[in-house]
Amino acid sequence: MPTPLTRNLIVNGRRRKVSVPDDAEPLLYVLREQCDQRGPRFGCGVSQCGACTVIVNGTVTRSCVTDLNTVPDGASIQTLDGIGTEQRPHPLQQAFVDQQAGQCAFCINAMVMGALGWIESRIAEGNRAVPSRQEITDYLSGAAPGSTLNYLCRCGTHTRIVEAIHSGAAQMVRERVKR
Repeated sequence: MPTPLTRNLIVNGRRRKVSVPDDAEPLLYVLREQCDQRGPRFGCGVSQCGACTVIVNGTVTRSCVTDLNTVPDGASIQTLDGIGTEQRPHPLQQAFVDQQAGQCAFCINAMVMGALGWIESRIAEGNRAVPSRQEITDYLSGAAPGSTLNYLCRCGTHTRIVEAIHSGAAQMVRERVKR
């Protein structure tokens, strides 16, 4: 029997109160239908492609398989919609544009949000080195140490994606060093 649930979330810095008739509602649906977020998308529905990737309380999360009842009340959620603006895109967003890294662009949410969470966690751990192209490839494939997620691009723009992440990461590291 479904259990109704209400949660207070902070989505891209904005407080949002969401309610669902079934507490097992995927976070992805809540973000798209109640919070008007278009970055995370439904891809595979089984946590394999990454199209639904968001960052919940600093952790890279596959929102298609994350039931709302597992998201803490007051959780902070970052989506692609809130990391930059058209006038001032996030360094990763700008790098993807500069490298023309998206062909159909369906995977871009996965690539940007996964890379963002990974690079920010590296920086938070004190690792301010720009990841090598091999480290990026390993991360995207799920082969990096501590990585259990993989990211798929069906169009085959992986070379440009790796270059975009490398370029965006370099900019992120430069910005952190300035602080």
